Amino acid sequence: MTMDLDYYLAVPYVLAMESVEHEDGDWYRRAEYPELPNCSAEAYSAVEAIEKLEEQRVRCIQGLLERGEPVPVPRPPLRNAGEPLNQDRLGFAKWLVNEGRITDR
Repeated sequence: MTMDLDYYLAVPYVLAMESVEHEDGDWYRRAEYPELPNCSAEAYSAVEAIEKLEEQRVRCIQGLLERGEPVPVPRPPLRNAGEPLNQDRLGFAKWLVNEGRITDR
């Protein structure tokens, strides 16, 4: 069975988030999918880091497919979830920030 881009975009990868201090003293949020090679993004806000990470995830998976390399599939894909960071998922991330459950700065 041949898997296409939509199949791999529906895989629910683990998202890790941390705050990191750069050499200039500013604090950034680093978001990453540890299960995907070199798939991370940084920004001042958690929401922006997640948005950038979603773009990176698509590029990472596309690159692996184009090169004929295996795409990690640690758990079964979600049904109807092949879209990168749809508005519902982004809205949930913003709600977490607004509720103080994660810090945006």
